[in-house]
Amino acid sequence: MTSQVADYLDQKLASLTRLLTGSEDVARFEVELGRDAGGQRHGANMWFAEIRVIIPGQDPIYARNNSESVNGAIDDVKEEAERQLRKRKQASMSYIRKSGAMLKRLMRFGGEV
Repeated sequence: MTSQVADYLDQKLASLTRLLTGSEDVARFEVELGRDAGGQRHGANMWFAEIRVIIPGQDPIYARNNSESVNGAIDDVKEEAERQLRKRKQASMSYIRKSGAMLKRLMRFGGEV
């Protein structure tokens, strides 16, 4: 891997790190870059990128994408991983809000739901 590709990848991973509030110290990124050996089957999409985000205690997030260039593959796979991280964060915030609203109702009506 060239230094330009490594720097580009580091920039993209840094933007994913901001979505890992509270677990950025323990989260691990596993990245694989390469050329597909598919020949005619893949056409122009010869480069692939895979990202696996592993956070202890949670299911890993996995994204894979093909593109014409290595930078394009990195961009596409970063967007997919970011979409999955946002979806997970939104689901957890929704759960927290719903439980807080139920607690407030319990306190307001003296234990009646």
